[in-house]
Amino acid sequence: MSETESDQEGFIEMIFEEIPAVEMLERANEYFDLMSNRRTTRHFSRKEVSRDLIELAIKTAGTAPSGAHLQPWTFVAISDFELKSRIRKAAEEEERKFYEERVPDDWAEVLRPLGTDHVKEHLTDAPWIVVLFRHSKRLKKNGEFAPTYYSQESCGIAAGLFISAIHNMGLTTLTHTPSPMGFLRELLDRPEYEHPMIVMPVGYPAKDARVPDVLRKKLEEISYFHSH
Repeated sequence: MSETESDQEGFIEMIFEEIPAVEMLERANEYFDLMSNRRTTRHFSRKEVSRDLIELAIKTAGTAPSGAHLQPWTFVAISDFELKSRIRKAAEEEERKFYEERVPDDWAEVLRPLGTDHVKEHLTDAPWIVVLFRHSKRLKKNGEFAPTYYSQESCGIAAGLFISAIHNMGLTTLTHTPSPMGFLRELLDRPEYEHPMIVMPVGYPAKDARVPDVLRKKLEEISYFHSH
């Protein structure tokens, strides 16, 4: 570190504890095994989930790196059944139009084995819905607006951490993206610079929950190493 960096205002010492190599590998394998069992389902139990757990998942998502550390996200959590029902009604109307009028043939081809359609019972069955809104602008201290940077990428990373946190605590979630999604801004009373990105129902899987019989790509299919 240069002398300039070490004395720079606004910086603090990084706290980092090196872990022995054996423990590192053990942790890595444990986490991989945990996440390997993660599955997405559209079949949720109505069993209640503590607000504390949802708050912790959102706080975990909020640790994600973001462009210029602007943290361009808002997570809106809904457990009110009436509001969830309104969201479901609006989402199903948009999805019905999508499946009947707008879905491209190539998209329909890959969706068919997954059994998806316009019916979204998970939006009312799951005890919580969490909607991730992406900020395209930020409000400065002087009251003026300025752009955010890499907000799409930043929110994508935050969503991944949220999903991981939910699975780690023993719950399940689904990434739902009705198209278009503008109705969510109105229903949830969000400002015009916040754009709905992902709807994530959260809860326990139903006792009779089923998931598609699919395989994940192998390491050699998703990676390439340049090593000596």
